[in-house]
Amino acid sequence: MPALPPYARDVELNLRSLLDGDLLTEQQLWGAALACAMTTRSAPTIRWAFSNVKPEVAAAAQAVASRMAIHNVYFRAKHLIGDEAYQHLPARLRRQVTSTPGVPMVDTELWSVAVSAITGCGVCLESHERSLRGAGVSREVIDEVLRVAGVIHSVAVTLETEAALD
Repeated sequence: MPALPPYARDVELNLRSLLDGDLLTEQQLWGAALACAMTTRSAPTIRWAFSNVKPEVAAAAQAVASRMAIHNVYFRAKHLIGDEAYQHLPARLRRQVTSTPGVPMVDTELWSVAVSAITGCGVCLESHERSLRGAGVSREVIDEVLRVAGVIHSVAVTLETEAALD
């Protein structure tokens, strides 16, 4: 676990709780943590999360975070413009890498929800949540991956603040 300063006691407690949880598999938890860490762009958080995943999970989580960096900006912007005509234009965005990521689709969808929570793309959140619910994933599991997003984001903010003050 990364060393957090005393003022981030709540962050540490939430991180410990998350790591001790049982709603997500270890692969789902750490893949989400890595994808979220990448989304925050926090080098120490990325290194910490990366050190806790198997190579095939790391590759899939990296692919999800990379792809979602495109989708979250594109689909959020189309939605925020507010002109319905944009919704009918084809996205023309490729998804080749994450269509066969080497991990179950449910895992990559969970990671997509987590990343979308950090970036605030409501369109992506709705789409991936709907896909997960259609695959039989419970709201409790989806809620847990949202918790991962919040906690990892907070870890990143804290570590980056500390690095800036050094």
